[in-house]
Amino acid sequence: MSRSPSSGSSPLRRPENMVHHTMNTNRSSAPSASSNNKVMADGIEGMNRLARWAVAAGIVGSLAACAVGPRVVPEPQPEVPAPEAAMGPAAKQHSKSRWVPVAWSALPGWGQDGLHEAWNALLQGCERPAPGFEAVCAEARPLAFADAARQQAWMQERLQPYRVLEADGREPDGLLTGYYEPIMDATREPTATHRVPLYGVPAGLPATASGQRWYTRQQIDTLPEAQAALRGRAIAWLADPIDALILQIQGTGRVNLTEPDGRVRQVRLAFAAHNGHTYQSVGRWLLDQGAIREASWESIKAWARQNPERLNEMLWSNPRTVFFKEDPLSPLDARFGPRGAQGVPLTPGRSIAVDPQSIPYGTPVWLATQGPALVANRLVLAQDTGGAILGAVRADLFTGWGGWNDEAYRQAATLKQPLRLWVLWPR
Repeated sequence: MSRSPSSGSSPLRRPENMVHHTMNTNRSSAPSASSNNKVMADGIEGMNRLARWAVAAGIVGSLAACAVGPRVVPEPQPEVPAPEAAMGPAAKQHSKSRWVPVAWSALPGWGQDGLHEAWNALLQGCERPAPGFEAVCAEARPLAFADAARQQAWMQERLQPYRVLEADGREPDGLLTGYYEPIMDATREPTATHRVPLYGVPAGLPATASGQRWYTRQQIDTLPEAQAALRGRAIAWLADPIDALILQIQGTGRVNLTEPDGRVRQVRLAFAAHNGHTYQSVGRWLLDQGAIREASWESIKAWARQNPERLNEMLWSNPRTVFFKEDPLSPLDARFGPRGAQGVPLTPGRSIAVDPQSIPYGTPVWLATQGPALVANRLVLAQDTGGAILGAVRADLFTGWGGWNDEAYRQAATLKQPLRLWVLWPR
């Protein structure tokens, strides 16, 4: 930084001090001398001439000094920007989000999470790594049995945290919800009690990418041509139409399937396709009707029992229908969740569904949320998506699998609270 000279009484800023001192010396009187001795007089006169010349020279020099202006201070030069590498990583722009680099200390609760609990989800994602994660995944595998301090140090060395914002840089209103894998009873054939079908993919269903729509939920239930297209496509039959809706909304589920010969085996019904229509919440429809006060599945089921004549009206308010495929469930498969959109098994509490136009599949994410259902600062993996999971900071936390009275269901049903996200991207 350039500094300016002091504005005090420095002689450099005030040369008039030298002039005043010289003028005072010139007024000093010499002692009188006798004029009788000419030699002495001439000598004295010569000395006086020399003195006068010296004084004159001093005055001229002093005046010349007065003519010199203040010292010129060079103007400050503009700062030269540091090399790009020293300035840190740049922000990253995506179609639905903007990532802004931050320090690791900006992550709430960083260093307090049990990273080993998330390492399995990380390694699952490494089976199909996101672009740019190949080298990171190769290094992560040997660290599966390392202690938390070593895992944390490695992440800080190899990954850069970015705060996820709206695409225009605004602070987002993030939302976290939950989903789970329900376990239900079903039969292979329709019975007197199980008359609600779960369908496989019908022939002629347009590809999702085409943007074309197939029959709506109401048309599937009422149009002969839609029912003809689905003839012989039922995989299983449930007793409750709302259970079928829940299974479609969750996207996958385990069913204890009773075969025609009486054998019961557990299989997984996984998402295969949908009819191309936009998902609409039946809970929101009931709230708008003033029929319920809170959109919980318990409230929805209670309303359906009390209003059986309006059940189809409620179900048809959601035009989307999901089609399934049957997957065998080995003892090993049963230890993990279903495969998400990334194509890898989901891990309870550590896998999230995201909008892939905001966060790519396979990305490690730091999640921070505080609410009545969950207080958490933890490492999660972006491994799935969903029809209602749209936006920059929008996530659905996979809570596990179970029935109506299990913790996985209760947490998924009650989780709806604010959310902040940071992606952890390779340096």
